[in-house]
Amino acid sequence: MLYNVYIILKNIESGLLKNTEKEDIKQEEVKVQNITCSEKEELKKLQGERLVKQFRRVYENVEFYRNRCKEAGVTPDDIKGLEDLHKIPFTSKDDLRATYPYGLFAVPMKDVVRLHASSGTTGKSIVVGYTQNDLGIWDDCCARQLVSIGIGQEDFVQNAYGYGMFTGGFGLHGGATKIGATVIPVSAGNTPRQLTFMQDFGSTLLCCTPSYAAYLGESLKEAGLSPDDIKLKAGIFGAEPWTEEMRRDIEKSLGIKAYDVYGLTEVLGPGVAFECSEQAGMHVNEDHFIIEIIDPETGKQVPDGQKGELVFTAITKEAFPLLRFRTKDICMVNSELCKCGRTFVRMAKPMGRTDDMLIIRGVNVFPSQVETVLLQNGYPPNYQIIVGRENNNDTFEIKVEMVPEKFSDVVAEINKEEKALEAALLTVLQIKAKVKLVAPKSIARSEGKAKRVIDTRKLI
Repeated sequence: MLYNVYIILKNIESGLLKNTEKEDIKQEEVKVQNITCSEKEELKKLQGERLVKQFRRVYENVEFYRNRCKEAGVTPDDIKGLEDLHKIPFTSKDDLRATYPYGLFAVPMKDVVRLHASSGTTGKSIVVGYTQNDLGIWDDCCARQLVSIGIGQEDFVQNAYGYGMFTGGFGLHGGATKIGATVIPVSAGNTPRQLTFMQDFGSTLLCCTPSYAAYLGESLKEAGLSPDDIKLKAGIFGAEPWTEEMRRDIEKSLGIKAYDVYGLTEVLGPGVAFECSEQAGMHVNEDHFIIEIIDPETGKQVPDGQKGELVFTAITKEAFPLLRFRTKDICMVNSELCKCGRTFVRMAKPMGRTDDMLIIRGVNVFPSQVETVLLQNGYPPNYQIIVGRENNNDTFEIKVEMVPEKFSDVVAEINKEEKALEAALLTVLQIKAKVKLVAPKSIARSEGKAKRVIDTRKLI
């Protein structure tokens, strides 16, 4: 794997390996290049072989999938390669809840070395499991990103993702450990301590949610500090939607390069796909996952470059191998060769979720659209969308924090700014929203995923 090659090459440079070991390493490097930079046909062949094996194993060991496939008239003999992927029924979050806690596990519980669970607003959590080999794959997927953006043994990784049942903190922790970087497992929260550690420990990489990264940049300034007072050079941010405008805002406030990472607890955790140094889309680790973009209404696959719902199939996971899992993320893919040389397909930053999409007065609205307009007009990404219903009509209000330098208590000035922002939002959203500018720091901050939407409508 890439992290192995990285460490090995460092050892070669240091003269720590014998000539015989160097030859073995050279062969390993060639093998790695064949995986990450392989010809498309070679990669598809590998995916097909792994899909066939995985489907048979899941069919034989998971009663839920066996019954679902029997209903669809699909047996292991019907899956002979990638061309048969469409025959396999989809898996949804409802299926995961219905089989709580261990109904989708494909190995005996004695082989499961760790459990994680996703948070949810309704019902019970979704429980996922990992074998020792699964954890190794997870570490490797995250290590690939770290190496791709120039992180190595000399770096200090401040991991401000939450630890615990949430998968966020563990993947990048394991990946950083694999490449020999120094991990600072500070976890989420306690912002003053985060800033102190950045200064005192010499952190060079920050890992957290983008909304918390923006808050840290804001807090750095409030503490009378600048990016020159810390050693951060890069950040890896995920677990929630964020825009290119927000990326630029974070990069400016922290003096770093900000990279995207994608993952779901249900599929693996962070590291399913990663952004390289080119910052031109996230490479899907296709030797471990098959990606599809489907029409959410028909379930049919759409062409490259067309947006649709993201679907993943795990072809190497042992404990919890989901088949054709519908993520509800709206996305598109790009199969063109990246300038970095990797041939893995790239997925764009998710544009929202089918279940996060708000339908207001018949118009589809995504929070990411609101965020883009705010940042383009000089406002911070601190906002709250409030949707309600009065007299059978939807109400649509957006609270937006003013920046300190623009804050005013002159009503006429505030009204003027609100009207200008309403016009800008109308152009993008194609629906009028009432904007209410509020004082700086008046919207509650989050040290994890930000709560952007309050929908009080009773639509069921």
